[in-house]
Amino acid sequence: MHRGVYFDGWFSRQHCYHPSLPPRRLRMVDDLVDYRATVLVWAAMGGGSLSLPYLEAEAFGEISARDRFYGFVNDSEFVAECHQHDIAVFGIVFEAQGWEFPVELDADESTVLALNELRGVGTPGWLGLREFSANRYPRLWKPVEHYFPDGLVNSLGEPVTDLIEECVARDIHQQPCHARWVECPDRDHQCFYMDRNNPVWREYLKAVIRIQVDAGVDGIQLDEAELPMGAFQYGACFCKDCMRLFREHLRNQPADRRSPLLGDVDLETFHYGEWLLAQGHDFQTDRERSPLFGDYYRAQCAAIKRYFAELADYARSYARSVGREVLVSGNFFNLDPSYLPLAEDVDLIITEMRNTTYRQPEWYRYVAAFAGSKDVVVVENPYGGVVPELVDLLKRGRGHDLFRLSLYEGAAFGATMTVPYGAWMGSTIEDAFYPPHELAVEIQNFLADHERLYSKVSWHETAVVFSVASTRELIGRADASDNLSNARDASVRVPYRVATETLAQASVPFDVVIFPDGETAPDRVVTESLTGYRTVVLPDCFDLTARQVTALTSCLAEGTVLVVTDRFGESMGKEERRALLDHPGVRVAEAEDLAGLTPLGPQVTVSAPLGVNVHRLEDGAAVHLVNYDHDQERDGVRRTGEVTMSVRLPGGAGLRTATYRPADGDAVPLEVDTGDDVHTVTLPDVGVYAVVELTGEVS
Repeated sequence: MHRGVYFDGWFSRQHCYHPSLPPRRLRMVDDLVDYRATVLVWAAMGGGSLSLPYLEAEAFGEISARDRFYGFVNDSEFVAECHQHDIAVFGIVFEAQGWEFPVELDADESTVLALNELRGVGTPGWLGLREFSANRYPRLWKPVEHYFPDGLVNSLGEPVTDLIEECVARDIHQQPCHARWVECPDRDHQCFYMDRNNPVWREYLKAVIRIQVDAGVDGIQLDEAELPMGAFQYGACFCKDCMRLFREHLRNQPADRRSPLLGDVDLETFHYGEWLLAQGHDFQTDRERSPLFGDYYRAQCAAIKRYFAELADYARSYARSVGREVLVSGNFFNLDPSYLPLAEDVDLIITEMRNTTYRQPEWYRYVAAFAGSKDVVVVENPYGGVVPELVDLLKRGRGHDLFRLSLYEGAAFGATMTVPYGAWMGSTIEDAFYPPHELAVEIQNFLADHERLYSKVSWHETAVVFSVASTRELIGRADASDNLSNARDASVRVPYRVATETLAQASVPFDVVIFPDGETAPDRVVTESLTGYRTVVLPDCFDLTARQVTALTSCLAEGTVLVVTDRFGESMGKEERRALLDHPGVRVAEAEDLAGLTPLGPQVTVSAPLGVNVHRLEDGAAVHLVNYDHDQERDGVRRTGEVTMSVRLPGGAGLRTATYRPADGDAVPLEVDTGDDVHTVTLPDVGVYAVVELTGEVS
């Protein structure tokens, strides 16, 4: 289990300015050692989306004697210092961001007097990708030919002298899009939304990767990994390269699968944006119902997979060419199904949750399913959630239990949460997220000291299916807001979310099983992925592949009970669907009905309303208990008092030793009453978080 740190290191009481992270100090490494950190994400060398010379200065630049006095180091030196303590550092590649900053220079344009935050001195100008690619400041920066000896040439064979004009994502009216969520509204800087489908931009990103690898990073983190699909929120992308790839996608479709809307269209010259406008669609209003949207979505998913893999492969191959190995990851944001095919190309799953709340065990269970056998770390999101409120509470000496919950919950439910260290607070709040040091150390010490109690596999009897094809549109409608708000439309009912929330709030532990659609991601569902469960819940799974139907039919034959809610199997033949629904092992329920979702009764019973997750250990089980009963007035979680807990662990009749391990106290041995694989213990008291360890013989 990684103990990650969300290591932006931005300054308190100041904007979190992308893309350049503040200079690093040796004292930061001391803090990381205290946190027992194993990996840092969003951690180093972000300035590539300003220019390559700027990135080189971050990585290798000279540090003045005055700064050395206080332990300042450049980023390559910081990485080397982290290596002394076995801390892995990921370089951050801000793929979607192309920056332009106001600047003030001396008379001969060889020295920066002010950048971004101006002082009213010197000669004003702009500094960023445009100026770099045009060799505007030869006394300030190395020429672009230093990095690209043959220059940069676009897909039309034209030389490129303006990276932003060439590589920006464009809306349906061909206007350039901005990455609004990182632009500070009270500053004059500009961040353009760049498009990885453009081969010029990929070549530029490879140069960023080379510099980071040369500086010693352990991993490359490709931020905005879904590029350019995130530009959908701005009505994009309709640049020349996106239109070309969509034409190729349509031309490569079998004729019998091609939309009848294309009957009279010349696919050699087809321009999707112009075609949509002619039919009265702007790709913003009711976007998911735009003609050919499904085809366009699939084309972009294929491009995301292809070009993310290209950069991931390049990072590994370049590192090997200089005698090194590096890890690769990305920012998988909300783990939308479009990220599924990318998971094969990374060594570590990093996800920036879409909404950060005080209670979201069901989301962590989805993350654990998405990650599978790979390590995963989660970071909070300041937009559309509780982070600003929590930061304010912590500053006033309050909210300590809420912060404990935020880290313990992720670990308990299978997706570890990072410690924020100067973490991002968005583009409007002038502050960074630094929790109280002693509080973070307390939490990290418990997690590190009890690492053996965390596992990627569970003992759960219940699984809930997330059907990509069935659920994608509903979630798209529920979450159809931009990055600045991340608002969720509560009027859109998503049965999968309803079912998982119903189970989680009733202390029912469960796994999530993802059913891919077979197009945007391979469908590898097999019977064995289901037969280990006594109950499999299928909320609104109306669109199933033949492979998935076979797996469901086979697990019924093995004795698994299927619970279906809402729509089911409408993609199947009528007779096949009817036969499946009439099977005695299939039950029909409402997604809100707990009894209907658990027809075989609860696996775990607790006498207090606790979140429950059961990790499978080599020699037993670890039952993780999270107490969400926070009293705002008292500013703390209400302790439960004595709690009786029973857990059914088939094959675990030999588990006769129990130890209670609270996060806020010493371990306590417990007496175990075992009968018919059900183990009952009495806990003295539960605060924010505790683990019950059951050990012995496991069959």
